[in-house]
Amino acid sequence: MIPMALSEISSILKGDLVLPAGVEDSHVISGFSDTDSRLIEPGWIFFAKPGEETDGHLFIPQAIERGAALLVVDRAVNASVPHIIVPDTVEALADLAREVVSRVRSRGRLKIIGITGSNGKTTTKNLVAALCAEHGETVWPKASFNNEVGAPLTMLRVTFDTKFLVLELGASGIGHIERLTRIAPLDIAVALMVGLAHAGEFGGIENTIIAKTEIIRGLVPGGVSILNRDDPRVRLMAEVAPGPIRWFGLSEGCDYRASRISTSLSGTSFTLETDGESRLVQFKVLGEHHVMNALAAIAVARELGFPLDAVLATLSEVSRAERWRMEVLTGNAFTVINDAYNASPDSMAAALKTLVQVAPAGSRTIAVLGEMAELGEFSGEEHDRIALLVVRLNIDALVVVGEEARRLHISAINEGSWDGESVYFASPDEAYDYVVSHVAPGDVILVKSSNSANLRFLGDRLGEVSA
Repeated sequence: MIPMALSEISSILKGDLVLPAGVEDSHVISGFSDTDSRLIEPGWIFFAKPGEETDGHLFIPQAIERGAALLVVDRAVNASVPHIIVPDTVEALADLAREVVSRVRSRGRLKIIGITGSNGKTTTKNLVAALCAEHGETVWPKASFNNEVGAPLTMLRVTFDTKFLVLELGASGIGHIERLTRIAPLDIAVALMVGLAHAGEFGGIENTIIAKTEIIRGLVPGGVSILNRDDPRVRLMAEVAPGPIRWFGLSEGCDYRASRISTSLSGTSFTLETDGESRLVQFKVLGEHHVMNALAAIAVARELGFPLDAVLATLSEVSRAERWRMEVLTGNAFTVINDAYNASPDSMAAALKTLVQVAPAGSRTIAVLGEMAELGEFSGEEHDRIALLVVRLNIDALVVVGEEARRLHISAINEGSWDGESVYFASPDEAYDYVVSHVAPGDVILVKSSNSANLRFLGDRLGEVSA
């Protein structure tokens, strides 16, 4: 964070500054911020955020013990460090982030890139960040810090030396992305796709489209929209673009087009067609569906003026999308593809197709699947659809884990034409015992679920066995 005096911060937050004896209001704070007391380091600001299950104010002693230099609270507290009392700590977090970004941006150096989509946000964010980092100080979210708390915390990490701020903008309702882009208006906006992920929270696909389009409305005047031409819902966003549009995809008419895609356990390759030339791209990230993310990242990099040769060289060195995202764990016995950080109908289908594509000839394919969460009224039919896809792909074995995913198992075994096997287990531990006792050398195992199912740890355990 850029240095600010306590009195400055208090003024920005419109709060009441409480100083312990011996501390002046001119004392400067320059550390980072967080809402998790366990992550606070000396000199940082601790925002005591109320939560659904607990209250950050309860952890003020731990934050102070870890070296917090300033607390932001919503009520009077007994604390030995300076604190600012505000009506709403989450709003205060946004206010401080807005001011920091504005001051840094006023120097004319900072470019802000925002990325959204029902799938692929985190992968694309990581790719764009890797490309930007080759050309200057870059700030980007850790993990999936993409909501009203995570995004402002990321924004607060910028300094006067930061050249690029890469934001992953998530939403579970209308207005969520708009709120974030009001804090940090975008120079470049990327829309990857609009699918059924979180459709239950949005209240339907039409509301999802409205919410995702907010990223384009959040551009500065003349800002650049980078849009997936293959997605008809994303194409609609062009109607509100305030500046140039760059298209990416597999179809004709794209500024950045991929063709001749090939995927294996060692990664993905494709031919990039842009500016009238064709270039071979070697991409270690597994899965044909990640080609779209790579295209979006290339489009951002080129818009920022990065040389194409350097861009493709950097992409060739990226070994994985992110922890627990199509992460290949290869041992001497069998291979595990751990993709259990998140799941939607689109990403689940893409992962299953990748499993079949990359399995060497003669290898068995095993899908270990958990629930796809937050689908609302679409949940039943979408789990049925995935079960049917497993059958149609002729995956050799299906292991379904968790009561919320049990419909997958039932729908799969109801397909009488399938020669494969489906089994169901209530817990990851039971599934682990079954898979370990039935796996054979050469098998390729996909582990896929929403984060809430906790199958990512099952994937790690299986990966350790395979090694």
